[in-house]
Amino acid sequence: MDVFTTKSGTVRGRRAERDRGIVVVRGLPYAAPPFGALRFREPQPPEPWDGVRDCTAFGPVAPQSAELPGAPVWSPGDEDVLTLSIWTPADGPGDLPVLVWIHGGAYVFGSSAQPDFDGTALAGEGLVVVTLNSRLGFEGFGHVPCADRGAAFPDNRGLLDQIAALEWVRDNIAAFGGSPDRVTLAGQSSGATSVACLTVADRARGLFRRAVLHSAVNAFASVEQAARTTAEVAAEAGVPATRAGLLAAPPEALVAATDRVCARYAQDPASGQRHYDPAIYGPVADGVLLTADPLEALAAGAGGPVELLICHTTEEYWLLDAVGSSAKITTKEQLAVFAADFGLPDSLVEGHRERLPDAPVLDVYLSLYSGLLFAEYSSRLAEAHARAGGRAFLARFDRRRDQAGRRVRAWHCADIPFAFGNLHEESLHFLVGGPPGEADAELSRRMTRAWAAFTAHGDPGWEPLDGSAGSGSAVRVWRTAAEERADAVRRATEGAAADASRAQNGFRDLWRTTGLPLLAP
Repeated sequence: MDVFTTKSGTVRGRRAERDRGIVVVRGLPYAAPPFGALRFREPQPPEPWDGVRDCTAFGPVAPQSAELPGAPVWSPGDEDVLTLSIWTPADGPGDLPVLVWIHGGAYVFGSSAQPDFDGTALAGEGLVVVTLNSRLGFEGFGHVPCADRGAAFPDNRGLLDQIAALEWVRDNIAAFGGSPDRVTLAGQSSGATSVACLTVADRARGLFRRAVLHSAVNAFASVEQAARTTAEVAAEAGVPATRAGLLAAPPEALVAATDRVCARYAQDPASGQRHYDPAIYGPVADGVLLTADPLEALAAGAGGPVELLICHTTEEYWLLDAVGSSAKITTKEQLAVFAADFGLPDSLVEGHRERLPDAPVLDVYLSLYSGLLFAEYSSRLAEAHARAGGRAFLARFDRRRDQAGRRVRAWHCADIPFAFGNLHEESLHFLVGGPPGEADAELSRRMTRAWAAFTAHGDPGWEPLDGSAGSGSAVRVWRTAAEERADAVRRATEGAAADASRAQNGFRDLWRTTGLPLLAP
């Protein structure tokens, strides 16, 4: 059956191109368009409709300037941006586990329509898969000054959109064969940090029982820091940094102003932390939805009974360098300034140099930044939850490849096509190093099944962390079978320590002795 009835009306989907046993429903509104009188406000329910609504194409993406391969682009006037898409087995038994996906993109770009996030393979494992769009950039995370501390124009509107989508899933997913009591929330990069925020937010309590976080980002802002960003963006847009001034600026003006502010930071080596990766938006500790960074909140037990599956790649930041979104740090003097800008101790920098003795300065910098932004933060989220009595699983993606004379690293985003089972997509070959081989396909099947098993039963196939002992040997390392055989030979000839060093990226012992700075956008 390709027709489904929701609380707002009836929708029609279509059979998935790759698997005719899967029905996909695209562009289904879970909230009203957040513009006009609803701009900068909490999401509101969608208007009901009569008849059967055709939901066979993705809805518009949120306002952004990015043009991503294989995905729609935003155009001024596209307003119905709060939509979701669903993949479900056509002849499923009902009461199936549900995976809800939040995409990444530094809170300013991306959408659920990216080829990475096609849910066909995961639905084939017996899941109902939901992907969603939410507000990005200033529309989703810009601070709007208000006398009442934002009650009418709240911070974290992107997170509120995601909560609205989860509430829609609770109220409607049974019509698509899913169980509202068996929901897992998942995300990558800024999407993973969104998941972490919702895991510790009281307002999202009970909307999901498990969470998957890949490459969570270490970035969180105070209201004061968010207000300073607003002042910069408003000035660049040529409007007052007031509620009226910001409402008068059309979305495309704030998108363009944001791009110019980011470009200015990227071009100014003296601009501090934002020079290296000028991502200026992120979750705000507004005292309403969020009271603390998720790491601090998880350590205090705010994650409660939610089970976590957390993963990061072992060479995260090399992707950001490859696509030109990161500052080039190539001299020892520049590296010293970088460390000072982030408050990193000399011992940490020297430790990375010693573990990369023949590497250029750029690689030392990329290794440090990988740990600071992604790897160390992700690991500490899992460990904090475990130590607070929660159940947490930790993994690392360490698949590499040599292709046509180019070394393909285990970098940011490379793990997602494997977990979603979408290696065949040509637009993703840059991430994974060309067309996949059988070893890659086999690794993808293992990762997809691990996600499915965790979503269904809370057990991805390895032991959870021991809260009293940190990560220890409980870390699952994702590699191809050939890579695992090579590591077995390495262990036999060089000892177990050689494999352990590679499995954990070789740097965890350095970071354990360092207080991880909590970064502000």
